[in-house]
Amino acid sequence: MSDKIFRVNMTELTVSVEEVPQNWAGLGGRGLTSTIVAAEVPPTCHPLGPNNKLVFAPGLLSGTVAANSGRLSAGAKSPLTGTIKEANAGGTSAQLLARCGCKALIIEGQAKADSWYSLAVTPAGVAISEEKELIGKGNYEVVQTLSKRFESKRGVITIGPAGEMKMEAANISVMDPDGNLRSNGRGGLGAVMGSKRVKFISVDPQGGKVTIADPEAFKQANRAFAKALVDNPVSQTLGTYGTNVLVNVINEAGGLPTRNFTSGQFEGHDKISGETMHDLIEERGGVVKHNCHAGCVIQCSQIYNDANKQYKTSGFEYESIWALGADCCVEDLDDIAEADRLMDDLGIDSIETSVAMGVAMEAGVLPFGDGPGVCRILREEVAKGTALGRIIGNGAGSVGRAFGVTRVPVVKNQAIPAYDPRTVKGMAITYATTPMGADHTAGYAVATNILNVGGSVDPLSKDGQVELSRNLQIATAAIDSTGMCLFIAFAALDDPNCLPRLIDLINARFGINLTGDDVTNLGKTILKTERAFNQAAGFNNADDRLPEFFYNEPLPPHNLVVDFTGEEIDSFWNF
Repeated sequence: MSDKIFRVNMTELTVSVEEVPQNWAGLGGRGLTSTIVAAEVPPTCHPLGPNNKLVFAPGLLSGTVAANSGRLSAGAKSPLTGTIKEANAGGTSAQLLARCGCKALIIEGQAKADSWYSLAVTPAGVAISEEKELIGKGNYEVVQTLSKRFESKRGVITIGPAGEMKMEAANISVMDPDGNLRSNGRGGLGAVMGSKRVKFISVDPQGGKVTIADPEAFKQANRAFAKALVDNPVSQTLGTYGTNVLVNVINEAGGLPTRNFTSGQFEGHDKISGETMHDLIEERGGVVKHNCHAGCVIQCSQIYNDANKQYKTSGFEYESIWALGADCCVEDLDDIAEADRLMDDLGIDSIETSVAMGVAMEAGVLPFGDGPGVCRILREEVAKGTALGRIIGNGAGSVGRAFGVTRVPVVKNQAIPAYDPRTVKGMAITYATTPMGADHTAGYAVATNILNVGGSVDPLSKDGQVELSRNLQIATAAIDSTGMCLFIAFAALDDPNCLPRLIDLINARFGINLTGDDVTNLGKTILKTERAFNQAAGFNNADDRLPEFFYNEPLPPHNLVVDFTGEEIDSFWNF
């Protein structure tokens, strides 16, 4: 079964199955979504208008048994940032789309405003159906209803009420193997899906499989690749404590943004830490090690139960816990878990929305530390689309503009995540320069600044940070194209056997002969393609800057500021 491009025109309510253009054949995931968006979307178009396109693409290794290869990329012009955007998530849909022979699913045009639709993807193509039952429903009800509606087990990609209301922080949710939710979280891509009037997409491969050109070589490479992941100390720690192990680590480093980025340490850090959460999960009969997609050998996810030992949320991540915890000064993990579940159900980015809550607290909308107040605003304001709910649902920048707050931690209008760039200086370069708006995953300098993975670069000094961020962003763009989880990077940086085996997997899958240089060049090409789109949309190097307060307000306890010159930041692009 050869891969095809599945195209859906929502204006005409038509579908087509197309051959893959030659220059797209070697791409997958982010590489393919960004290439298609750059080729087919007018850079100056309105992100919520008919000329934007929403693209889903499994990775180059999706649908195979390769370890950790279950990430799904979604791409479009972002309504939050105005830039090109790719967001990826776990769950089952990437693997199932690949098994349908779907190289990419392109949704274009815009349906009339009085109807909603669903899309059903099979190896034959896409079927469009009008949807009435699930409009206005939360994501949990969507996946539960569809599991009963469909006789066969299918993948589900859906938006919640936030996406239907086209809030700029709306995400796209993907069902995981347990029927819970993972998110293509950042950049408001759920609003783009909502603008197309698509409530959900189901994926049924009907027994379809991915063809491996050299099965024996693939098997051997996967065995060695998985071993490198399992043996890595960072992987092992993530499997025990989840990503939230970072709370105490980053707090100790003085880089945990607290009280809307006014301090680098949170007094209540231990109450929300990964170690505390681990013990609480065990005590309540939750699941400490869990995978967000089949084939994950790191298993950094978990299932968090409430005090009555009932399911509350899963994939309870460090960034979400930091944002509601330290940034909003909430010390109760149960309050944070309730908010996390509400945001999953609403289909709204838990980083953007939580940082927006921190800005709202600075504005006096509610007190710092008011966890129940956060949940109330999510239930009564955001969920109902009130004026305040829409201000918060449109992100941190929206809150700052509405309430006249000057300390608004965004780049290109996207909220800065859980590492303060004044004391984790590699992240200052990543946040400033990534074409995606502030995004920690774009070039995770924390690995080398704090965790000493792939060497060591002093997090408090600007020396070496531009080169570090550049190398990581190039590598990440390539990894995001394979369908691999970003967390393979820890092993790839430290184990010389890891990255060559990943390349062996790609070569065995397609019967080709890629080299390490080919992979590096792919990452460079993706970044340059994304930057060119942004420049055509009206962005320039003045947009590659952090907010003013990072340069002016020293951050306790180290009392440092961002001290990169504009020329130093711009030198990132010298490749």
